[in-house]
Amino acid sequence: MTGAAALAVVAAAALDSTFAEPPERIHPVALLGSLVDRLDRAIPDSRPVGVVIAAVVPLGFAASAAGLVALAGRAGPRLAAAVAGLVLYTCISRRLLVETAERVRSLADSDLPAARDALRALAGRDADALSAGQVRSAAVESAAENLADGLIAPLAAFTLGAAVVLGPAAPRAPAFPLVVATGAAAWIKGVNTLDSMLGYRTRRVGWAPARLDDLAMWVPARLSALLIAIAAGRPAAMLGARRWARVPDSPNSGWPMATLAAVLDVRLEKPGTYTLQAAADLPSTTAARRGVRVVNRAAWLGIALSVGCCLVVETIAAGTGVWTVG
Repeated sequence: MTGAAALAVVAAAALDSTFAEPPERIHPVALLGSLVDRLDRAIPDSRPVGVVIAAVVPLGFAASAAGLVALAGRAGPRLAAAVAGLVLYTCISRRLLVETAERVRSLADSDLPAARDALRALAGRDADALSAGQVRSAAVESAAENLADGLIAPLAAFTLGAAVVLGPAAPRAPAFPLVVATGAAAWIKGVNTLDSMLGYRTRRVGWAPARLDDLAMWVPARLSALLIAIAAGRPAAMLGARRWARVPDSPNSGWPMATLAAVLDVRLEKPGTYTLQAAADLPSTTAARRGVRVVNRAAWLGIALSVGCCLVVETIAAGTGVWTVG
């Protein structure tokens, strides 16, 4: 079925727009987080253990997701596409990210204590002493950062996985590209989850998960920055953001945040940790609202790009006879 991978992306985006997130009790990523938490309590804090966890846990998560699609593929490519879309839906987040960021931004003007409390769903920082401008800054920068790991990374991995359809040595099972694509999206989501839970400087066990996340997110972070610049109508903003992109400790998260700071012409800061575009002012209500909207447009651009790339790859494969689809 030509277009199966593109259909899976469309289905995932539609589910996300309709339901935002599955209930936590059945959410695969939440269940993975619970597993990692139990492991963390049982394992010693050492680098070798961290290396093993970084190698095994994301692969196990990916294998589980890919296995579901492989089983569905036995009944035909349409069911495989539907299951792939369902799994991909659990790996992405657009609606919840945008709605949470906008809620924090709105509350910063009307109920600062409530805004500080709501911010905890977006940013892992002590919000008790943050001003309204700093809360808006945190909402905007977190929206940009989470765009990369919450949406663009799994979409990029899925799209790249679907491109195995062009590999002449790949198995010719009809659902094989969907199996690989879904596994790739789940793998990078597993890597992100490990890093968010273990990848702290104070944890020796977190060294390998953090380094793996740095490698896996190199392209998605920069692609997210580019999409933000395009969504804002300022494609060159990413170039101007280079000097600030290297300020945060992470080699990746600074790119989407600095690019958004550049297109909004605002200062984004995490007190005591980093400041991006220090000469500018913290985001006003208007600037923060625009920032959330730019992130939302960038998210839709990313979805459209993924759908388009999947269609191109599958069409080329079907037209050249490299792959017999369906």
